[in-house]
Amino acid sequence: MKYKEASTVANKIRWGILSTARIAQEQLIPAIKRASNAELVAIAGRGSNVHDVARALDIPIAYESYEELLANPMIDAVYIPLPNHLHKEWVFKSAKAGKHILCEKPISLTAKEASEMVEVCMEQNVKFMEAFMYQLHPQHNRVKELISSGAIGEIKLITSSHSFYMDNRKSQFRMNKEMGGGSLFDVGCYCIHAIRYMAGAEPVKVHCLAKLDSETEVDISAFGTLQLDNGIHATFNCSFDMAGRNEYEIVGSLGTIKVPFAFRPDQNDGLGRILIQQNNMTQEENIHGDLYRVEVEHFSDAILNNTNPEVTGGFSVENMRVIEACLESIKTGEVIEILR
Repeated sequence: MKYKEASTVANKIRWGILSTARIAQEQLIPAIKRASNAELVAIAGRGSNVHDVARALDIPIAYESYEELLANPMIDAVYIPLPNHLHKEWVFKSAKAGKHILCEKPISLTAKEASEMVEVCMEQNVKFMEAFMYQLHPQHNRVKELISSGAIGEIKLITSSHSFYMDNRKSQFRMNKEMGGGSLFDVGCYCIHAIRYMAGAEPVKVHCLAKLDSETEVDISAFGTLQLDNGIHATFNCSFDMAGRNEYEIVGSLGTIKVPFAFRPDQNDGLGRILIQQNNMTQEENIHGDLYRVEVEHFSDAILNNTNPEVTGGFSVENMRVIEACLESIKTGEVIEILR
């Protein structure tokens, strides 16, 4: 398939940001500036404060509407960090404007929406990637190498946890059900993604329990068990109500691999840590990566070289399918079979 050719300057992809969201200001915009193959052109917001943000972050152009940014022919790619329920609308509009798209996780609120988003990007010949930046940190390739080498024998179990204690909950869109709030959408999506990625398999049965907020009915915490199609079992937990954790563990017949900074190594100065335990002996490997810069450079390279991003649209659709099954299990209390 021939993708839209990027109008580049010195082999750099020119980026626009749809929203003044904190993650954009604190993570993606600085990463674009650090990247070797990217250039930040513009940011759009929904009010005059976007000009203050642009001045503070030295962004050349500021727009008070997303539509204006999408109309700028100088922009090759956009980053969408909008609240979850707006992802589909702005992915569609960005694709139809001919922009390549890096969209924050979760990709959407349903697998059907996710599939439609991937489809419209293919129809418009633009690249699309869900911003599961963790996957691109080099520590995970090393984990896969260890598994392939037989370092821990046959995989028997994968566990994953991602949590943080949320303050000021009433002001958080993450507590709004209609906006795609809840710990499962926000941090549990990482746990499910990592389990599927490391196992190289898809869940066929899901059972999930949750603690729901009494006012908003969003899941404050969720606890899931997955049965994968290759016979591996997995468990995960995610929460807005627990101390910060972002980890996974792979238990094999001969040993274990623990990754304690799996999803946010940037909170550990970019240092990923792998703990391999065999015969009561623990070996530690440390691997550094500039997490968000790697994400920006990877996606920009995919545009420049017309290659497929490592985080594929199809994988994102399947992640949403599992999240939907977890939500259905929370609602019904039943084990949910995932049909494909």
